[in-house]
Amino acid sequence: MLSRSALVKLKAILIIDLIVVCGAIGAYLYLQDQGVITGAAKPATFVFNDLVVNPLEAYVGQPIQISVNVTNIGDVEGNATVNLEINGVVVDSVNLTIAGVKSSEIAEFTFIELNSGNYTVAIGELASSFLLKDAPPELSKIVLSDLRADPYEVWPDQPVTLSALATNPSSETDLLMITVCVDDIPVEARLITVDAGDTLQLEFNVTAATEGRHSTKLNALGGSFVVVPEGYHTLTIARSGSGSTSLPFTLNGEKFGTSYTAILPVGQYTITVPNPFDVGTGILGFASWSDGSKSPSITFTLDKRTILVVSYDLLSGYASCPSLYIWNGTGYSYVTDVSNSGWLGYIGHITPEGDIIFSGGNPYDYVKLDKTVLTAKNGYFDLTLTQQWDELFYLDYVNLLVVDHPIGTDVYTSMTNYLNKGSTGQIYTTASGSFLSPVSAVNEQGQDVLEALLWQDGIFAPSINGLESPAWNNQIPNQLTLNLGNLSGAEQIKLVMTCMVDWGQAETYYDWIDQFKEAAAAGLLADNTPITPASKMEILASDGTWINTPQSRQIPLPSDFTARTFTVDLTGLFPPDVTDYVVRFTNFWNVTYDYIAIDTTPQQDLSLINLKPFSAELKQLWETHSVSSGTFTRYGDVTALLQEADDMFVIGRQGDQVNMQFYIDDLSLPAEGMERDYFFVVACWFKDPPGEWGYGYTFTVEPLPFLNMTGFPYTNAENYPYDAIHLTYLNQYNTRIIP
Repeated sequence: MLSRSALVKLKAILIIDLIVVCGAIGAYLYLQDQGVITGAAKPATFVFNDLVVNPLEAYVGQPIQISVNVTNIGDVEGNATVNLEINGVVVDSVNLTIAGVKSSEIAEFTFIELNSGNYTVAIGELASSFLLKDAPPELSKIVLSDLRADPYEVWPDQPVTLSALATNPSSETDLLMITVCVDDIPVEARLITVDAGDTLQLEFNVTAATEGRHSTKLNALGGSFVVVPEGYHTLTIARSGSGSTSLPFTLNGEKFGTSYTAILPVGQYTITVPNPFDVGTGILGFASWSDGSKSPSITFTLDKRTILVVSYDLLSGYASCPSLYIWNGTGYSYVTDVSNSGWLGYIGHITPEGDIIFSGGNPYDYVKLDKTVLTAKNGYFDLTLTQQWDELFYLDYVNLLVVDHPIGTDVYTSMTNYLNKGSTGQIYTTASGSFLSPVSAVNEQGQDVLEALLWQDGIFAPSINGLESPAWNNQIPNQLTLNLGNLSGAEQIKLVMTCMVDWGQAETYYDWIDQFKEAAAAGLLADNTPITPASKMEILASDGTWINTPQSRQIPLPSDFTARTFTVDLTGLFPPDVTDYVVRFTNFWNVTYDYIAIDTTPQQDLSLINLKPFSAELKQLWETHSVSSGTFTRYGDVTALLQEADDMFVIGRQGDQVNMQFYIDDLSLPAEGMERDYFFVVACWFKDPPGEWGYGYTFTVEPLPFLNMTGFPYTNAENYPYDAIHLTYLNQYNTRIIP
């Protein structure tokens, strides 16, 4: 028998052995669980930690950056779905593939909310919160302008830098919250501070994954950029100057014509244009490409959006009517042809006896000048009017209108209506960032043409010319019907329009007139039958009838050959009970539209300064083979003749040019908060040769037109004012006799 002390020792040994065995069993079970003993790998298991919300307090519209660390504590690679919950709702998810053995990755989210309040954030078991405050009041005086996208054309997901100017015209430092949107989706918000009188350059980076045009906005300031397929870019080929004749060219050996736009693979291309080029009314000689190249055949690399414009010089014949050029610092840039409504020979109607009655004619025109091109020369602006068509011109008055307007607005004029006498150009302010688009647009053929009107891109809505109608008594008008939506709350309603008129062919015009003469001879005409009906604008009443607008508010014919942007004031024309604001334009001629937008902002105060030319000279640019005849204005100084619209003209013909200078050194700078634009104002009549649109007169200087005539040719009851002042003018200036 063991002693008591031996029994105690044995018991202690057994207890120690039991502890060792239990520890070994525990270690075994742990190692088995870890796959060390059995060889089995632990599956991917994910834990979340380090939830970060930045910032914890922001303004509505500002992006909230949220991130979390995701760790895989398993042995093998696995996929983790990370859900972001805001206020208990899953608003975003990301999938991560994470290697095993405690590898980690960061899951990142950007959350933008336009409503203020407290927001809870949850990812897995982790939680946080943030506070969104209302943005600073919209009373900021900071003005955003000059929104640009660089590059304008990119491939999917390539970055685009949006730049703009933020100007504070006030006398105090101000704040502005800027929300950046792509396709109306907020992508960034930024609070800026601009000191009094300062301008801040802003830049934002955006992307888009899908091909096509994408709209951009900085608050209300709008713009766009284009995404094209990867490996491709857009190529545009165009001819400068006026005229509707397409220029043929070859591109890598294939034949095309202007205007040409295509999305082509990146690579090298060779383009060749004709030299000389016959436009039917004149012979043109190649001058240069817009990239400075001096050869009619050039090779270039298409590695970005590329626009190549070819310029020609007139060798013989005619290619445009009174053409305006401005000094650009190194040469003269073509602007447009002027005084479309000053054409002599508008036909009013034909009597039952077959007599044609002429009416209309308004010599005034208002041309907005590109201030990025217009350049001062020795303290003055230098402008030139050149008569390139085989026409006579009667230049009565010129003026440079200086318009100061609030920063952030733009200014346009109404287009002069040829049926309304006198200077009728009205300056309107617009806010381009606030433009609305029509709800619908349908042409005379029932085609939906809205897409063609949404962008100022040189793509015109399809349209027809009344000269192509089946018969004199079966006319198909050129027509556009616009639904502008519900504008009942608008203080003012202005359309901003870019369009032009294409007259068609002169031969077709004379064939059309002959149909009416034949109808008159057959006794088929009623009283005052219009041959080329005047343009008209109508408003749709709530009962479905069309209301013709007053003559003083009627739609004008736009300029020809070169599309111009102008405004049409619709304020007060719609009946108070209409909900859909629908307007219809009806033209006889082919009026074709590139862009139409709606501006409902109130008219702003303007500062207008009229500058008369301090120097004007008439000279011959080249000799002409024109058969025009009569007593023309002698070459030399004609400054005195252009100071007022008084029917004392500079009278010229093809090849003649009037060079004008406007002194600007005495102009003070625009007032605080204002910026400046320039308009060329001109009163000019012009006459085509008979058979080339001219009808009812001979190709001679006389009879002279005058502002108060009812039409041209005018009746025996009217005459040019041969008073003492005008007789003195004729004897002093008009001494260049061409028999």
